[in-house]
Amino acid sequence: MAIFTYDQLYKFTHDMLIKIGCPEVHAQIGAEVLLSADMRGVDSHGVARLSGYVRLWEKGRINTNPNIRIVHESPSTAVVDGDGGLGLVVAPYAMNVAIEKASKAGTGWVSVRNSNHYGIAGYHSMMALDHDMIGISLTNASPLVSPTFSKERLLGTNPISVAIPADQEPPFVADMATTTAANGKLEILQRKGKDAPEGWIQDKEGLPTTSANGVKDGGALLPLGGDREHGSHKGYALGSIVDIFSAVLSGANYGPWVPPFVAFLEPDPNPVGEGIGHFFGAMRVDAFRPADEFKSHMDNWIRRFRSAKPTPGNEKVLIPGDPERELEEQRRKDGIPLLDPVVKDLTELGEKFGVKF
Repeated sequence: MAIFTYDQLYKFTHDMLIKIGCPEVHAQIGAEVLLSADMRGVDSHGVARLSGYVRLWEKGRINTNPNIRIVHESPSTAVVDGDGGLGLVVAPYAMNVAIEKASKAGTGWVSVRNSNHYGIAGYHSMMALDHDMIGISLTNASPLVSPTFSKERLLGTNPISVAIPADQEPPFVADMATTTAANGKLEILQRKGKDAPEGWIQDKEGLPTTSANGVKDGGALLPLGGDREHGSHKGYALGSIVDIFSAVLSGANYGPWVPPFVAFLEPDPNPVGEGIGHFFGAMRVDAFRPADEFKSHMDNWIRRFRSAKPTPGNEKVLIPGDPERELEEQRRKDGIPLLDPVVKDLTELGEKFGVKF
């Protein structure tokens, strides 16, 4: 494990994105989105993913200088075409459209097609907070998840993030996959040589496995809940909603047609849409009640839940967003830890492109 400062990793990421053809402003945004994951402790979606984006670019599956544009709109809705660009750049553009719509109409809703992996969902939902708005961020993803009762891989980890402003208290920020775990967490376990917890994966025959390589070996991630007895039908339904809002609504690929993030797997030769899809929402708080009044009550809500009596063996009750916020404070002070395999991967990537890591 090695420790790096934010500035070190930001500069390397920025310079790599410039190297593969991103305009300066896109390199700045892309690096910021990627590093936000490392800062918040979502290591699976941070700089560890950089080489994956580069490999997709090498395969001609990412356009590093896209013409991102609105292709359909109403006063409160829009469809954005990402022109095959980095999702790290397409998503903030689309979320800004949602915020602008909300500033005029009260709410703004944007569905996106022809994009790529957009980093952590929470970055985009949190963009609404500075505007006294509630932010919503969804995306579909590579099909690695089997619906309840199936051994076919038809859905992605399809995360949901909702960010809600407060006044004196930190904001409420939910950011979660609709599976028992994100695929990136499996990648971390693989790098560490550890097994996965029970209930995360099934093998290619649809039987439970704890092998962190279970998905690589033809198995599948499981919906949130793990199995029917523990509510996997609910995780399946949530993942389906994300897929439909992100892709069926926008004209992106959905279900098993979503292009894989890994460059060594080719997209389906008969796609049903364009690229990966996202969905964003922004709701102006004062379209419902005065913002100050709402945020004061959010403070009250947060304090009451945080003061709930903990179960034996637990110190406190957390509010969604607490662990990430605490890690961000710590990492801003102490630096960002990277596993040795990630350091090796980034060093080799830098050497290949002439960018010092």
